[in-house]
This record gives sequence, structure tokens and C-alpha cells, in this order.
Amino acid sequence: MKKITVLVAEDHTIVRKGICSLIDGKADIQVIGEAENGREAIDKVVALQPEVVVMDIAMPLLNGLEATRQIKKMYPQIKILALTMYTNEEYILQILQAGASGYVIKQAAPAELLSAIHAVYRGDSFLSPNISKTIIDEYLRHTTPTAPVEQEKLTDREREVLQLVAEGFTNQEIAEKLNISVKTVGVHRTNLMEKLEIHNVTDLVKYALRKGIINLD
Repeated sequence: MKKITVLVAEDHTIVRKGICSLIDGKADIQVIGEAENGREAIDKVVALQPEVVVMDIAMPLLNGLEATRQIKKMYPQIKILALTMYTNEEYILQILQAGASGYVIKQAAPAELLSAIHAVYRGDSFLSPNISKTIIDEYLRHTTPTAPVEQEKLTDREREVLQLVAEGFTNQEIAEKLNISVKTVGVHRTNLMEKLEIHNVTDLVKYALRKGIINLD
């Protein structure tokens, strides 16, 4: 029997192991890799080429939203299934617009996650039933070209720097993590703050928390 290959990206070890145990217990699904942050998820996708990625949104170093954007740019055929505690409309819209095919709430029953994996693998979309019709309608309305997403002003690299700055890393530490120069980090930092019209790190952290780029876990 052909097995659906899955990568699980989730920063909480107990939750990740529980998801893997659930998935591996099914005859037609196989976990081929795990990741504890968005950056590791991208590396594992490149190395393992899974068919489906179960992606948490709130992860350190690189969040699931940005990881989804980058994975879909490199491998549009790979299906992304967002698994998160967030039911906020804005988070749902952002992850779907980034390229995710489905959105499952962590409080959902295990059977719902398995159904979602099968659905996105087939090329269908999947949204947890407890996501209201209002949110779905809002998503459809926002997919028109006239509805810009605020963070689309930023480049991929600027979004990466945004998260790392908000998480408290220095320019030197960011340069080391991204393999770029400190000067380049400074340029990205200046550009992203100008684009977002934010003028200090405190407001940048508040923005990142409000948008779900980082959390307080």
C-alpha cells in the first residue's frame, strides 16, 4: 500500500511526539521526519521531500507562516496542513494565503487530523468544522488582488529578520543564524521597520505578538 509521507513541524516535543505516534499508527501514512522550528522544517523538506507537512504556526527562529511561504515557493506540489491553537481570523487568512491547503485546530479530535492529511494529499482543502462560515467568507474576500496583506510589503529575508529581532536576538546573532553580514542585517532591519512604519524594538515586538509571528510560550 502506498503511504502518504509526512513531516511534522511542532516546537513542543510532547505534542510533536503525540502527533507522530497517531500518524504512524495508520497503515497508509508514514512520518518521515520531525522539525522543532520553521528553519529546521525547511531543511527537512529539502532533504526528505515529504508529500504533506503538518505545520505549527507559532515556532521559534522561523514561524510556520514564513516556513510555509518558503516551502511553497520551492516545492509548490508539497501540501501544507496548518495545525495550531489559533482560531483568530487573521492567522487563518495569513496561513491560507501563504499556501497552506488546510487548517486544523489543536483541540480537534485525532480523526479530524487524519481526515485533513488525506484531504490535502488528494489536492482538496480542509478547514476544521469549528471555523465559522464568516471566516471562510472573509478568506474568499481577501484573496482578491485588491486586498493586500500587510506583511507582503516585506521580503522573505526581512520577515526572517523581523522574527529574530522580536525574539530578542542581536544583529550579530542574527547574522550568524542567517549566514549574512551584520551590516546586511542592519539594512534589512531598517527597511522592514520603515515599511511597517515602526520606529523602535518595543513596538516591533508588540507588532510581532499581535500578528502571531512570535508568542509568549
